[in-house]
Amino acid sequence: MASITIRRLDDRLKSQLKQRAVQHGRSMEEEARVILRDVLDHQRSRSFMEIATELFGPENGVELDIPPRGPMPEPPDFSER
Repeated sequence: MASITIRRLDDRLKSQLKQRAVQHGRSMEEEARVILRDVLDHQRSRSFMEIATELFGPENGVELDIPPRGPMPEPPDFSER
């Protein structure tokens, strides 16, 4: 397994990590692993539509009218005639 060292960690952040580790009955190192795992394992790629809705959706005062999709046009024919 790999190891990392985190330099210049803010004292306040270290204190919060220690408190959280105590609450969960873990070492600070294990708590940091759990936090990283939770964040990184739950990431997923989002579609353009999800990102656009998050940035410009009704919660932000913008209503997007999404036009209905129609049938796809026929692709061009490049064969020689």
